[in-house]
Amino acid sequence: MCKVVDVRQSVLAKNDHLADALRAELTAHGTTVVSLLSSPGSGKTALLEQVLARMGVRGVPVAALTADLATENDARRLARSGAPVKQVLTGGLCHLEAAQLRAHLEGWLPGDTRLLFVENVGNLVCPASYDLGETLRVTLMSVTEGEDKPLKYPLAFGLAHLVVLTKNDIADAVDFDEAAFTAYLARVNPEVPVLRTSVRTGEGVQSLVDHFLAVADGAVPHRPRLASAPRDGAHAPGGTGGHHHDHDRAATHAPLTSHQR
Repeated sequence: MCKVVDVRQSVLAKNDHLADALRAELTAHGTTVVSLLSSPGSGKTALLEQVLARMGVRGVPVAALTADLATENDARRLARSGAPVKQVLTGGLCHLEAAQLRAHLEGWLPGDTRLLFVENVGNLVCPASYDLGETLRVTLMSVTEGEDKPLKYPLAFGLAHLVVLTKNDIADAVDFDEAAFTAYLARVNPEVPVLRTSVRTGEGVQSLVDHFLAVADGAVPHRPRLASAPRDGAHAPGGTGGHHHDHDRAATHAPLTSHQR
């Protein structure tokens, strides 16, 4: 059993090291990474499509990389926004890792990208443990999923810099208990910002866009309490663990962007 634990810790530590290097390289290019985590069916893709479209209207250079077990349906939907989009098929892997993300960005990411959105596989378990080099980690949940979701998935919600409630237009219809949800969330991530959204009505979408742009402009995201907890020598994922950027490692890779600024 100890050997299994040691292997997992080694894998996470290696991923964290690569994520630090990726974050440093993208930051040097002026690109801010936003990672999106949620269960399947939360409305993550529909919301991201609206965000990309609104960014385009404002003339903000954005791109999106979306991961799924199979099909390119999400990429086709997101591409309707006019933003550069890339689909990653994980072939059964339930999450993205930093090395995998970097490999898919090489030679593809436009050099003027201000915000890169990474839509992880629909899963609140495996993706929560892996830092992808993001500056902002967003965990999404629809009002149909149950108020106690933060308690069931404490790592996914506990490491979020921002929590987004989706499908808020039907909250009353499904008897969503917002007070209970808020209390449960506070137990795993005190004071984390929460945005309520609805793709159908447009509620909260502009506020979400503004939040992303503020972080890209240098606003400091919420610091989850869980991010300060040691993880056997490896920092907590999500860009909040007091990183030491490895510029030498980053320099050994091919350029990420398809053209220089």
